[in-house]
Amino acid sequence: MSVRIEKSGPVWTVIHARPQARNAMDPDSARALYDAFVAFDRDPQAHVAVFWGEGGAFCAGWDLKHASALQSDDPLAELTFAAAPDHSLAPMGPSRLELSKPVIAAVSGPAVAGGMELALWCDIRVMEQSAYMGVYCRRWGIPLIDGGTVRLPRLVGQGRALDLILTGRRVNAEECLRIGLCEYVVADGDARQEAERLAQDIARFPQDCLRADRRSAMRQHGLPLRAALEQEWRSGRPILAAEGLAGATRFATGKGRKGDFDDI
Repeated sequence: MSVRIEKSGPVWTVIHARPQARNAMDPDSARALYDAFVAFDRDPQAHVAVFWGEGGAFCAGWDLKHASALQSDDPLAELTFAAAPDHSLAPMGPSRLELSKPVIAAVSGPAVAGGMELALWCDIRVMEQSAYMGVYCRRWGIPLIDGGTVRLPRLVGQGRALDLILTGRRVNAEECLRIGLCEYVVADGDARQEAERLAQDIARFPQDCLRADRRSAMRQHGLPLRAALEQEWRSGRPILAAEGLAGATRFATGKGRKGDFDDI
């Protein structure tokens, strides 16, 4: 089994385990990761997921050894994944899913080519000091087809994105942090632990409100300012009534004063 799930209360850690291939993706792993994240999104008890590659690599991209052995009349047929009812199953697995809950990438070693696209798909990226990203598929004539050309410019801006896309160069963790390609850099060996700590913190908050704010932030791309503001209000108003007033009452009784996030 190349994919397994470990649960700690409302936090699911989805583990990709093909260490012999540096967690490069093959069709079985892609399907298993897709199914794992669909199950996470559907489970009402699950709040935050951590995505981790076992064995010292996040993901080295699509398995080129597997791809080189494709011999059918339509060798790319398995990459279309028409079996998914909404065509959301991508070559790298979950990268076309639009989940309602946050996912945190815990990045060790390489997150390159399609592996970089998987990291970009996540909400937050925690990288170890020796971890790195890069469009390594540039040298093999393999395009970014799992969201890289869409999400990378949104994260780091078009100029920086084009630099990384066109050169395919290695981007070490410290540069990733500096340009906004990751949010945290931690000591080697600590990415999973730190990602799970963040996930537990996020899971403590009122979840309907958290998901409404996340949804509004993601859906405002491309909208005029007025339309984005109206969308934010439509999304937030029912949550304000359902969760916000209760939260205000807790504050009035003395909870969470002076920026205390522990006693809420």
